Amino acid sequence: MNKKTQKWVATAALGTLAVSALAGCSGNKEESADPEASSAATTEASAAATAETNEKPLKISIMLPIFKTNFPKDDSPVVTEIENKTNTNIHFEWVPNASYGDKFNITLASTKLPEIIYVPGSKDPSFVNAVRSGAFWELGPYLKDYPNLSQANEVIMNNSSIDGKNYGIYRGRALGRNGIVYRKDWLEAVGLSQPKTIDDFYNMLKAFKEKDPDKNGKDDTYGMVLVKWTGGWASAFDTIKLWFGAPNKWGVVDGKLVPEHQTPEYLEALKFMKKLYDEKLINQDFAVFDSAKWVDPIVNGQAGVIVDVTDTAARIEDKIHAALAKENKDNPDAQFMDNMIGVTGTDGALKALPTSGFAGLLAIPKTTVKTEEELKRVLKFLDQMNDDDLTTLAGYGMEGKHYTKDGEALVPSKDAALLESEVEGLNQMLPYIPAGRGLTVQQTPLRLHTTEIQKEAEQYIVPNPAEPFISNVYSQKGQQLDNIINDARIKFIVGQTDEAGLQAAFETWKKSGGDDLVKEMNDLYTASAK
Repeated sequence: MNKKTQKWVATAALGTLAVSALAGCSGNKEESADPEASSAATTEASAAATAETNEKPLKISIMLPIFKTNFPKDDSPVVTEIENKTNTNIHFEWVPNASYGDKFNITLASTKLPEIIYVPGSKDPSFVNAVRSGAFWELGPYLKDYPNLSQANEVIMNNSSIDGKNYGIYRGRALGRNGIVYRKDWLEAVGLSQPKTIDDFYNMLKAFKEKDPDKNGKDDTYGMVLVKWTGGWASAFDTIKLWFGAPNKWGVVDGKLVPEHQTPEYLEALKFMKKLYDEKLINQDFAVFDSAKWVDPIVNGQAGVIVDVTDTAARIEDKIHAALAKENKDNPDAQFMDNMIGVTGTDGALKALPTSGFAGLLAIPKTTVKTEEELKRVLKFLDQMNDDDLTTLAGYGMEGKHYTKDGEALVPSKDAALLESEVEGLNQMLPYIPAGRGLTVQQTPLRLHTTEIQKEAEQYIVPNPAEPFISNVYSQKGQQLDNIINDARIKFIVGQTDEAGLQAAFETWKKSGGDDLVKEMNDLYTASAK
């Protein structure tokens, strides 16, 4: 008998004794009313509780992305505590975020899938094809039976649906989450104020490279960190292109849908990115830079800006304080980071890249979870993960070890290595349904500001008018079409091709199925307007 099995046998035995004791107390309390009915009800409740307690731990394998090079192991104390609270035996399949898309597609094509798999995009061609072939459970009809999952947001459910049905539990996120994160101390050191325009943003990056923002007398800093992750292309380009007036994936021109790369504004945004690269204001290895190390250059004092989700600022702030605390140089009251929605674009307007209200899905394959009974147990686990204590546990770890409490708020440990190895990444399996569960971290001025601007950003978001549509062409050829555009824009930015080469790639896109995609999307758009 292995260690985990012994643990579960012991837990089940103790649970049975506890339930029996509670049942006995309940029976005595109700005797004066109806002894026979009370006895029968108590026996039935006791039997049900005992059966549940004696139920074998549910074995669950979960495939999730990880943004760090270190991650919680299956036998880490936090994972063990989650298992104890949910009567499960969990195995995590951690996949580096930068390569998650490739691993996801390979896993889908295999015969061995985990019980729960993170789906990066509900409209990704490979997932849509798998759903339509019957590979995943439709979960919508079951959610009403679970206290937390039944509170799922209907708008987000619709955004994450395929053909009007839901094949995964969405992971809720703030709609106005994207923006600019920057070193506040650096900006002050180079004598600039928060950027308001595209030119201001450029000047900030240039100053971070040329004006020795860390005051160490060395030419060892640059402006902005980009990574190779193409989900939203590290958010940076998909945010920056909006400043130039490009649409969010699809735009409407003369009443028709047009893909973003066919607009002149998209090209202007690419030229801006090329300028940043040519002047070495962004890392020259961005095309191969692993997103697991995304924040490292900021923490280590090499770079000053990330364009991504604005709540990254507080996480970077924590890491900077932790690093300084190790050297006994920390001032807990100092604020190193700040964030903002964005800068005004060429038309003078502020525009923000929205999320869809969720960040991927947690889907359940039929090849692994074969029966409805097994499905309900997996859903019960996902429902439990939304309880206050489990949301706190997966998000921040255990009190006294990974965080302390300050009133009703928690203060994370400054031991970054401990948090990485035992906690960070486990929140990737949290649906956050409903939102706002569990303890929250101590609300520093930066975190309060982040909450404010994420709410404010909702009025500036640029929606994707094609968000609800499922294209058969894209389901079949989407990955190939996306790769053509991704490769072409990277080659253009790094100077491996010129504008003529870029336009040639766009023509290849059209001939490889792009024209068919545009026609189908416009048919769907026209039909939706009727």
